Amino acid sequence: MHHATLPPIRFGPRLTGPQEPVCIIAEAGVNHNGSLEMAKRLVVEARRQGADCVKFQTFKAERVVTAMAAKAAYQQRLTDPAQSQLAMLKALELGERDFAALARCCQDEGILFLSTPYSVEDADLLDAIGAPAFKIASGQAVELPFLAHVAAKGKPVLLSTGMCTLAEVARAVETIRQAGNEQIILLQCTTNYPSAIEDANVRAMVAMGQAFECLAGYSDHAEGLAASLAAVALGACVLERHFTLDRSLPGPDHTSSMEPAELGELVRLARQTQLSLGSSRKAPCARELANLPAMRRSLVAARDIAAGEVLDWSNLCFKRPAGGISGEQAWRVAGCTARMDIAADTRITFGHLA
Repeated sequence: MHHATLPPIRFGPRLTGPQEPVCIIAEAGVNHNGSLEMAKRLVVEARRQGADCVKFQTFKAERVVTAMAAKAAYQQRLTDPAQSQLAMLKALELGERDFAALARCCQDEGILFLSTPYSVEDADLLDAIGAPAFKIASGQAVELPFLAHVAAKGKPVLLSTGMCTLAEVARAVETIRQAGNEQIILLQCTTNYPSAIEDANVRAMVAMGQAFECLAGYSDHAEGLAASLAAVALGACVLERHFTLDRSLPGPDHTSSMEPAELGELVRLARQTQLSLGSSRKAPCARELANLPAMRRSLVAARDIAAGEVLDWSNLCFKRPAGGISGEQAWRVAGCTARMDIAADTRITFGHLA
């Protein structure tokens, strides 16, 4: 586990930290396909499935990409190859008013609203509508002037670190701290959709948390639940996962997103995984103690033993239940002499010994 001593970070009404329930972020991203109504349905569904937070992406296409920019390989595969990245993103935009409406919708539903800004203007908009924290996408982790601008707002920064070296993460963390902001959560992430399970490298999350004395979490693009649950077991404070209303919808991220029932299963198993960790104190729990008398054994006569016979492992053995001479005291009996006849299966007591 990394730094169990680190203080929790507050965003909105909740705390996130080593002693808190893992904060599960349903990354709706652009899976609303440009529709505010669908975005609101994603909010409602994320809350219904038990997520703590639903996250969107705030951008103006022309501020994110040049007209010349090619699509990433996975985008090329999943969307119309003739459509430019600019045109694809343009179709996935929501308006400024839409984000204010989404923030209100989240408040009404009782789920945390987050969004990822892609420019200074986006960050200013999100700040103005009261976003409780900022999530920075992996691609922007090396944009130090942008990080400084976001960090200076004094709200928690959740930084995805896909594609980053440790040195790049170090510069990002230093930039955020120099802006006077200590509220940093580093997310291990593999930038590929879907990413291969062998590329998950969940241990890097722990390494970053320790190296920079930050809270750490995991943004999961791998198929299945294994990487997410491994992250929770290793102490993730935050777990982020793409989700959609329907994987068969058109768009770049739907196919690598979870549908609502799968998100619900992830939430359930993540909570169980965290619950199973318990504490690092080794001691029997109350329910074990109740079972102990029936499960542990006492020293008994393995056969009839005559008075004057020496007790050793030819005529002694252990049988249930507990309550007689325990296995830890048995050494004291071996080598003693029986002071009376002892019938087979009798629990030995110190009164039987000469």
